[in-house]
Amino acid sequence: MPGAADARSTVLPRELERYLRHVGIERGRSVNTVSAYRRDLEGFVAALAEHGIVDASGITTAVVTAYARSLRERQHPLAASSVARALSSVRGFTSFLVDEGLLEADPAVEVTPPKLPSRLPKALTIEQVEALLAATDGEELDRVRDKALLELLYATGARVSEAVALNVDDLIGDGGTADVIRLFGKGGKQRIVPVGSYARAALDSYLVRARPVLSARGRATPALFLGMRGARLSRQSAWLIIRGAGDRALLDLALSPHSMRHSFATHLLQGGADVRVVQELLGHASVATTQIYTRVTADALHDVYVTAHPRARAVD
Repeated sequence: MPGAADARSTVLPRELERYLRHVGIERGRSVNTVSAYRRDLEGFVAALAEHGIVDASGITTAVVTAYARSLRERQHPLAASSVARALSSVRGFTSFLVDEGLLEADPAVEVTPPKLPSRLPKALTIEQVEALLAATDGEELDRVRDKALLELLYATGARVSEAVALNVDDLIGDGGTADVIRLFGKGGKQRIVPVGSYARAALDSYLVRARPVLSARGRATPALFLGMRGARLSRQSAWLIIRGAGDRALLDLALSPHSMRHSFATHLLQGGADVRVVQELLGHASVATTQIYTRVTADALHDVYVTAHPRARAVD
């Protein structure tokens, strides 16, 4: 059966390489995002080659539909979310082919991705966040650092990847105190986010008591958060720090790298923050992405209402 190696001898893989350069350079997508596109689209191009389709003119709506169906019907079928992601990658590619004049119309536009189950972000309660943060108390170097990291994540809604990418110079404020931080989100988009008093105090303590010692253990680096050997803290290490704090706090929860970010957004909205302000703080390109958190808070309000109001419950 022909595979990806055979597909590379056709015209389409050359167009694929042009597209990947386009999204990486001109659209500023991250290396990881471009790699994900490559995996999806090399599979698509290889599948086309198996059916003798070697240039863009052979890509039709029926072909894209059949490809999507094959992902769900093969021996090891993909989940609906993976099929939807693969179709999104295909759509980006076919749109590029239209822009390049290699297709008259986009054949993927009318292909409907599978319905995904509604997934609401899971936020911690305020009490759970406080327990998680309290689990980082201590005088040890790693505890001082971990406190600063978790306080920062909860205070700013930063992604874990954004937090570990921070440099000391991204802390902005007078007198050495970080009043705001500069975060770099998806596509290198920059945003400025305020830092609350608890996070400021934790960061000040880390910068004075722990970071100089950790820095002396490794090569000079501008990184804000350092590992125990003095190098920049990795995303995986940050995730382990969150999970370890959760274990010490005896939180019987499936914590994720986004747990603090989800909690930040949910608690702001519960406190009365405007959804567009939260959108800016989170760095979402569209308010529609942020509005999923309003569903979470609305569900919580409904639960309280049904429990508390004497005429809210159904009549037996």
